[in-house]
Amino acid sequence: MVEVTVTPQSSLADRPVQIRVQGLSPSQLVTLRAWLKDEQGECFQSRAFFRADGVGEVDPGFHAALGGSYSGVWPMGLFWFLQPDTLFRRLVKRDVAGSPFCVRLEVFDGLSLDTDPQEQPLGSCEAERWYVGPGVQRVPIREGRVRGALFLPP
Repeated sequence: MVEVTVTPQSSLADRPVQIRVQGLSPSQLVTLRAWLKDEQGECFQSRAFFRADGVGEVDPGFHAALGGSYSGVWPMGLFWFLQPDTLFRRLVKRDVAGSPFCVRLEVFDGLSLDTDPQEQPLGSCEAERWYVGPGVQRVPIREGRVRGALFLPP
């Protein structure tokens, strides 16, 4: 059984996570895909192609991506290279304190350039990426023409 894990599963958006795929066949070619929907429902995704190591594992922090959205060893590449399905869209988090971005990670057999909606992944998991830590207080600032927010730690 193929298992995809993200450690930690819930973290701040600027903190690194470890992505790991286990249970593959040795030297199996796979596509690792990350995707999310922003607050307006726009889909952003990235993908990278990997060859599993001798024990059937893939770790983007140690194994080089063979292509896709990036190539080489990028531990956070699937998060950093998220691209919109619609041109000229930007990934922006408006409600930074209320909810995280939920990034879905999926692994597919072989090289998958375009994911068919009916194609089932070999394994998947979800990672929460928060923009404000627990207990942080958001104070709106309105002084003259200045607008902003002050974030105070607990």
